Amino acid sequence: MSRIGRQPVPLPNGVKATLGDGTIQISGPLGQTEQAVAPSIRVTVDDAAKAVHIERTAEDRETRALHGLTRSLIANMVVGVTKGYVRGIQVVGVGYSAKVEGDELVIQVGYHNDLRIPIPKSLKVAPPESGSLIVSGVGSVPCSTVRISGLDKQKVNEFASELRRLKPAEPYRGKGIRYEGEEIRRKAGKAFAAQE
Repeated sequence: MSRIGRQPVPLPNGVKATLGDGTIQISGPLGQTEQAVAPSIRVTVDDAAKAVHIERTAEDRETRALHGLTRSLIANMVVGVTKGYVRGIQVVGVGYSAKVEGDELVIQVGYHNDLRIPIPKSLKVAPPESGSLIVSGVGSVPCSTVRISGLDKQKVNEFASELRRLKPAEPYRGKGIRYEGEEIRRKAGKAFAAQE
């Protein structure tokens, strides 16, 4: 039996789980989220113990894989409606910047035109914080930090990944878009021999 799947998901105070037709809905202080549940997985809500139990109805490979996955998704939903998820993105480089205009994130990363990325309705993007980042071998480089927050862990990380993909940080000067706290593997530039 799945070690993860057999663990009940505790429901903190103020969090409520509701079962629908093939779905589970979790509501809490920050909002509510819904997740589809595979037909081969049985989900039960124990109101007395304030927990959600996940069981599988078959022993085939796919059902065994879905057992632990379903438990993890429900646990992530509980964290989402109580604390929420936040992911930081850093836009690093001279002349590189980010700003929020209405429901769009506008990023300048050295292209001819600004990149305008629509912000998904279920996510919030805080106004970027300007600062500087110490890059080894280069020194202090201007940096804008964008924080993405939301209830759904997958949507927060997916949007952060889409932003990073626009201009990944290059290994020589470290310019580009990176996750907050991400270490970029550096490369040495060309070393020219002394001219005689």
